[in-house]
Amino acid sequence: MRGRKYSRRDVLKAASGLVTSAVFAQPLKAAAPTPIPVTAALIDAARKEAKVSFYTALELTTSERLARAFEAKYPGIAVRVERSGAERNFQRIAQEQGSGIRAVDVVCSTDPAHFIDWKRNDWVAAFVPEDVAKHFPPEHVHPSYSGAILTTTFLLARDLGWSYFEKLAQQQVMQVQSAAEPPKKIMVGERAIMADGNDYNLVLFKDQGQPVEIVYAAEGSKLITVPCGVFKSAPNPNAARLLQSFLFSAEAQQIFIDGFAHRSFHALVKEKPGRTPLSAVKLLKADPVAVLAQTEEIKARYAKIFGV
Repeated sequence: MRGRKYSRRDVLKAASGLVTSAVFAQPLKAAAPTPIPVTAALIDAARKEAKVSFYTALELTTSERLARAFEAKYPGIAVRVERSGAERNFQRIAQEQGSGIRAVDVVCSTDPAHFIDWKRNDWVAAFVPEDVAKHFPPEHVHPSYSGAILTTTFLLARDLGWSYFEKLAQQQVMQVQSAAEPPKKIMVGERAIMADGNDYNLVLFKDQGQPVEIVYAAEGSKLITVPCGVFKSAPNPNAARLLQSFLFSAEAQQIFIDGFAHRSFHALVKEKPGRTPLSAVKLLKADPVAVLAQTEEIKARYAKIFGV
């Protein structure tokens, strides 16, 4: 073993299997109101508004691609993409709502707990697109929103214990701000081992011939949902509902899969060929209500362990 030379592919294959997140654009569970179809009247009303603001924690390339696809499908309605991290969007919306600024129409967050908070504040409109009602499993439908670092910490602390983080902190790990960053760090050679991060960037890198393999941990992979919702105070309510309906259509959900290697629960979309089927992956699922209740405790304990 002492004389063996490891290739970069060997290193990355062994390293990428520690923890990989499965990321979805999908709705969440709960009883739903009457689903709303996309009608000529809705489209006409949206065109009169002529614009829609989209606050999103999805990567910029993903968000822009979806926005341009929507604009091509519905000419005359411009999408303004406001992309930032989920926590920053959360803080921005709180500040805007507190100041009486009504700017957000539709929001996508990688932290479902944010929607619990917004729903408690009565900020999110009850709206279920027809596609969601028809083609998503009932347990993944919520009346107010359709569909994170904090969620990740909650899941690992719950299932592996805080000792996992204590041992990790002793290894001088590089910490980044987004789940999209770890795959990029190993691709540019800054690190050879990726612990945590998403799986979809690894799929895309592998498709490009990069020396990486994806190994889903036997302990489980974190299911990170990307819920979306329409705000009650949306300045463009019709365009907002039209965009929300588009995001959960088979067309848009297939863009998530084909262009960005995300996953979807939409019954009519087709999975990326050759990818590990979801049924073969042990998923770690978080309760957004529990995450929200423990937010400050999780942040404080994490900061103490890592000194951040």
